[in-house]
Amino acid sequence: MILSGAMALCWPEWFIALNQGSIMVLVLAFVMLCMGLTLTLDDFRRIARMPRAVGIGFAAQYSIMPLLGWGVAHALNLPPHFAVGLILVGCCPGGTASNLVTYIAGADVALSVVMTVCSTMAAIILTPLLTQLLVGAMVPVDTWMLFKQTLQVVIIPVVLGVLLNRWVPRAVAEVMPVAPLLSVIGVCFICAVVFAANAEAILAYGGELVLATALLHGGGFLMGYSFAQMLGYQGQSARTISIEVGMQNSGLAIVLAKQAFPLLPLAPVVGAVSAVMHSLLGSLLAVIWRTRVPRLPQVKVPAP
Repeated sequence: MILSGAMALCWPEWFIALNQGSIMVLVLAFVMLCMGLTLTLDDFRRIARMPRAVGIGFAAQYSIMPLLGWGVAHALNLPPHFAVGLILVGCCPGGTASNLVTYIAGADVALSVVMTVCSTMAAIILTPLLTQLLVGAMVPVDTWMLFKQTLQVVIIPVVLGVLLNRWVPRAVAEVMPVAPLLSVIGVCFICAVVFAANAEAILAYGGELVLATALLHGGGFLMGYSFAQMLGYQGQSARTISIEVGMQNSGLAIVLAKQAFPLLPLAPVVGAVSAVMHSLLGSLLAVIWRTRVPRLPQVKVPAP
């Protein structure tokens, strides 16, 4: 992610020609399709076996992050284009990278997957509504456009991926080894295109954007963990909820900002910086948690 961003800033001419809405939508739809390929109907059945933990994570996702985005934007007195982009990031569902970071952290991967699926499915309603509520006072919000875009690039690809996993499992099994890598490349591509198209603005306002996204995601990790502990969850579950809350689907925020706010061309920049920031903070947090997980002593079994 850092390498692709640096390349886009140093050689923007390589990516500027690709700065088209249709290409970005198709790439994000492909990323979400890859996510859908990793899911089965059993993943949805897990919701019934862990409803409280999923509900807590879901509530934290769509309360802490939108309000935190709004609060940080106003506290830093961000200009409208950056404020809208930051709030939109906060209103998006959990990011697909959260499942990998949860695995690295030694937390509950199954819970992470279920939470990502739930927040992603709910995004079709909650992301447009929360954006309208928090951004509407600053700029006009086309809620119907946000709704259609979310349906197009999130729900349809994910559902298609789940169905393909059920109908043609052998073909999906052959694709799965490279699907995560392709997803990462897709998100890096989206961020690089946005970086290249707005290289001057990023270089000029880089410090402000880094601070805003660091406060958003850092606050999300901290508040998500505290929220889980406050409601009685410790260890793996608290870490999972923290990661799920702190990591957003920044690729979706980029595409939605580009499509729904054409008069704010710098709004997608926040999503690109956000993708780098939550990847760095999430990975660092995962390594810290993994190294601090108490390891059980090995018990030697006497030979018979």
